[in-house]
Amino acid sequence: MRTAQLHRATRETDIRTEINLDGTGSNTLNTGIGFLDHMLEQIARHGLIDIILEAKGDLHIDDHHTAEDSALVLGAALKEALGDCAGITRYGMVLSPMDEALVRVVLDISGRPHLSWRVDFPSQKIGTMDTELFQEWFKAFASAAGITLHVDGLAGENSHHIAEACFKGLARALRQAISPDARRGSEVPSSKGVL
Repeated sequence: MRTAQLHRATRETDIRTEINLDGTGSNTLNTGIGFLDHMLEQIARHGLIDIILEAKGDLHIDDHHTAEDSALVLGAALKEALGDCAGITRYGMVLSPMDEALVRVVLDISGRPHLSWRVDFPSQKIGTMDTELFQEWFKAFASAAGITLHVDGLAGENSHHIAEACFKGLARALRQAISPDARRGSEVPSSKGVL
């Protein structure tokens, strides 16, 4: 089974996660940031990845450390669960609509972390969460997971819809990329033989 359990503790956050890449989308999420929990639920449900994530962070300061570190832990768990990436599809690409919002998410499980982020939000906050933290979350996730990730906001007027389209797009692109490629068998999807 493609699963992982991770625990990361610093002076700013203490985060535990368990994931199953071949799940049904079940999730138990508690970061202390309501909107972030809502977005992580999208990754689980639309990516069909079972996720348990419990975070305790210095929310009395702000949401930054908890948001960023939750992405680091989740990305690292994804990387561990994928192992050597043998037999996966590797690439994923999704156009993700949410009402008036439209986001394109393209990713490569490449072993080369990179984020290209072209998303603008009309408002500075959604709930208690600063919208600038979404770029930080995606950057930390891509870095820890070792993936190349492009997120492009193509349309949108409502910040909630734009953010949700980003996370649902990530979920669906991940679902494509981590899915087994029946024609590949147990081969690593790289001409180098390793990712």
